[in-house]
Amino acid sequence: MPKLTVDGIEVEVPAGATVLQACELAGVEVPRFCYHERLSIAGNCRMCLVEMEKSPKPVASCAMPAADGQVVMTTTAKVKKAREGVMEFLLINHPLDCPICDQGGECDLQDQSLTYGKGFTRYHENKRAVTEKFMGPLVKTVMTRCIHCTRCVRFAEEIAGVEEIGAIGRGENTQITSYLEAAITSELSGNIIDLCPVGALTSKPYAFQARPWELKKTEGIDVMDAVGTNIVFGARGPQVLRVTPRINDDVNEEWASDKTRFAIDGLMKRRLDTPYVRKNGKLAPASWGEAFAAIKTALAPAKPDQIAAIAGDLNDLEGLVALKDLLGKLGATNHEARQDGAALDASVRGGYVFNSTLAGIETADVVLLVGTNPRLEAPLVNTRLRKAVRKRGAKVFAIGPTLDLTYPHVALGDDLALLNKLPKEAADALKAAERPAIIIGMGALAHAGAHAAAFKLATKYKLARDGWNGFNVLHTAAARVGALDVGFTANGVDAILNHGGKLKVVFLAGADDISTKALADTFTVYIGSHGDHGVAHADVILPAAAYAEKPGTWVNMEGRVQRGYRAVFAPGEAREDWSIYRALSDVLGVTLPYDNIDALRARIAAEWPHLGSEGLTASVWGDFGGDAKLEGGAIRLPVTNFYTTNAIARASETMAECVAQILNGHEPALQAAE
Repeated sequence: MPKLTVDGIEVEVPAGATVLQACELAGVEVPRFCYHERLSIAGNCRMCLVEMEKSPKPVASCAMPAADGQVVMTTTAKVKKAREGVMEFLLINHPLDCPICDQGGECDLQDQSLTYGKGFTRYHENKRAVTEKFMGPLVKTVMTRCIHCTRCVRFAEEIAGVEEIGAIGRGENTQITSYLEAAITSELSGNIIDLCPVGALTSKPYAFQARPWELKKTEGIDVMDAVGTNIVFGARGPQVLRVTPRINDDVNEEWASDKTRFAIDGLMKRRLDTPYVRKNGKLAPASWGEAFAAIKTALAPAKPDQIAAIAGDLNDLEGLVALKDLLGKLGATNHEARQDGAALDASVRGGYVFNSTLAGIETADVVLLVGTNPRLEAPLVNTRLRKAVRKRGAKVFAIGPTLDLTYPHVALGDDLALLNKLPKEAADALKAAERPAIIIGMGALAHAGAHAAAFKLATKYKLARDGWNGFNVLHTAAARVGALDVGFTANGVDAILNHGGKLKVVFLAGADDISTKALADTFTVYIGSHGDHGVAHADVILPAAAYAEKPGTWVNMEGRVQRGYRAVFAPGEAREDWSIYRALSDVLGVTLPYDNIDALRARIAAEWPHLGSEGLTASVWGDFGGDAKLEGGAIRLPVTNFYTTNAIARASETMAECVAQILNGHEPALQAAE
């Protein structure tokens, strides 16, 4: 490990580290624009210049390898003059339109020009102007501000794997643009907004909405998929105006999918903000007392086996446990959280979580994808797989429809029977692998016997071994693993929907991704935040808080327990799910034994200790899947439209624009008018 001296401080750095990284280890700040820890080195902004002993001129520290005996100085007059010169050149053509720039207040160029710039300019020539570029409904461009750091280009190529951003022209005529100035099709395009160190790329839906210092920032957990992306809500008054990612190297690194980031405007659309009761065939606003009374009347003649519940994909753990407890007080055990009908054996936790962990899957050397498209179902899992392929040479095989995964893979065919007997190429690769992995998705688990076949495969190729478990289930629902953990399962959702007149009362807890036609003649209680598919045949509607409007616990696909906090209050009379069930239990005469969320969490920790606090615990491994025989057949993937997978996303105007412009190829109105 090289040892070098930075401003008189001796530091030891790992082999392959750069001088800039050595400066950071020494606690010395070095300004930069093009350098980013998760991207390749470009070395084109020159802002990170430092002086090095025996070097005739300042060196770019981001591109200079650290070596034994180097003596680096970052505060000399030569360094100061060099940085002032670089900043002066950067500002020659910059428009200096900070008062109308959305980057104002969190702009690297502002901060560094104040700290390292001259404070005046010697250039008074006309500034260069660049025509605006179109990058889709999410990214707003003001390319006159661009300083050509190429962070966006490198992110698109290296992380997203969608090479649609690049540079054209040379010298003063260089411009950054999307391919043919078309909308960017990556599901991760919003991350270039965070990466841009100036105001060239900003959020189009958030444009001119607020300044950073006006926003109240609250830490939360994303529910748009099962990754559990760590996020920050930026709220002003009663509304969340933007969502940005939080750094968590074990979960989402520092990225967020476009749905995570931009579907937030759906929180204020199609909201349920008052209870409703169906009277004379029509839903009418009612008080909470009237709604609870209607439910009590409907439950009065119902026997325990005539009561059921279906939980949706966005529920927090507290709400699920409170609903299960309420049903238990009524003697009912028919509850189900697998809206998609996944034939998933929940008897062993290791059989339904992502055992390799999100960070660990990067170290796999052979990966078999079965009935899943991680690019649409969990984009941040796809970036991990892309990293495994690009940096570690992993081989990826896929059973299912033909996919564009942004990295090379071998398509084995669209017949699930291949899981019973793998083609020789895939079988040999798994057998020889040191860290083999299988990722089975909901598309495969919709088939009876797929779970058992996957377990047999995991056993045959020793996927679970010392220090490694390569059996992974890729969930699409944020609430799913938590629901399986607390046993919110029964005989499947079809048994409830096709009950043949056996049920009298059905609770739908945010269940918006099922057809409720079969419940048209059953007394149905819908508890949720949006008036989506689930309310079509509801007899009582109870308005609930959405994920940004309540403190809650969610368990991601790897089994990691994470908690989010309330960013804003729910609109109107909407309440937190668990408090609705607690109030209803009073009316029904079966009072639940907790009056606040802390008491409820204590109750959860008592029965399920691994859910009592945040973090990741190892999952038990054992036999699972049952004896069902897997029949062959084509696989139907659960997600074909990335942008509208849940009620909040379907209510989002921004996501509707993405569907129109990116998926359907419609030109935006302004561009079409031109």
